Amino acid sequence: MNFSTLPKIELHVHLDGSLRPETIIDIAKREGISLPSFDIEEIKKEITAPLECESLNEYLEKFAIPNLVMQSKENLRRITFELFEDAALENVKYMEVRFAPLLHTAKGLDVEEIIQSVLDGMKDAENQYDIKGNLILSCMRTMSADRAFEVVEKGKQFLGKGVVAIDLCASEVEGFCRNFVEPIALAREYGYRVTIHAGETGIGKNVLEAVELLGAERIGHGVFIKDCVEAYNIVKEKQVVLEMCPTSNVQTKAVNHFSEHPIYDFHKDGIKVTVNTDNRTVSDTTMANECNIIAKEFNISYEDYKQIYHNSVEASFADIETKEKLKKYI
Repeated sequence: MNFSTLPKIELHVHLDGSLRPETIIDIAKREGISLPSFDIEEIKKEITAPLECESLNEYLEKFAIPNLVMQSKENLRRITFELFEDAALENVKYMEVRFAPLLHTAKGLDVEEIIQSVLDGMKDAENQYDIKGNLILSCMRTMSADRAFEVVEKGKQFLGKGVVAIDLCASEVEGFCRNFVEPIALAREYGYRVTIHAGETGIGKNVLEAVELLGAERIGHGVFIKDCVEAYNIVKEKQVVLEMCPTSNVQTKAVNHFSEHPIYDFHKDGIKVTVNTDNRTVSDTTMANECNIIAKEFNISYEDYKQIYHNSVEASFADIETKEKLKKYI
């Protein structure tokens, strides 16, 4: 199977983890932003996590430099366009991009301006390429529930205009769901769909609570349901979809090697899995690369790929018309 030419769908990719190194250097030079180096190879090293990365927290350090150049409307628009362009050029037909608006307020932008700028960049790409997109607003688990309320309230006006869902991300501690029950309940009331990062760092119970307490329809990663029977069972019974990211999961040490990744075991047991990059730049990957890893490690067939593709279509937060169109590609 040639995954570079096959249609693909991505449901889990972070905007600030997917910048072109050339763009970081270009913006920094133009705006006088200090970088550790202006050499492209050096910048690549600074913003790419090695496979030998020690932990999720070490992986998350790679986002510091990209955020320096994501503090203006023009830059956010350009960076979003380029991410969709890169995806379209490898035949990704639909992509849901997530970002945390509160990370881009350092130079005075308000949340509404930030969301609108990212929407503009997405629409620019949709007008130029055969790709459709939607946006997911991420709330940082390291911030208070009040800040999550702020994102939910300010993002509300963009529902139905390209924003589709709410997310919780950043470093994972046990029991984090309990801190965000009210803002996520309000988001559901407003019409946001819900996907939650959980079970990425050895805490399978977080997945159980994300489903039971927050109403998560999808789970970002969810690797550690393998060690929590209750979480495994609820994901399987409720057909909660896992957004799995093989390279990232090796880097953050959710698994030590690709061969140990549970994605194919989950798939064979009837759990709905999807394949995603997580962060194109930080993980130095593409959708074709992630699919190739799974194909090579687990010898997946075209029928397996087709099933995973259709899982992604069904689990997407796209409208019915878009879903019908996406189904016809495969």
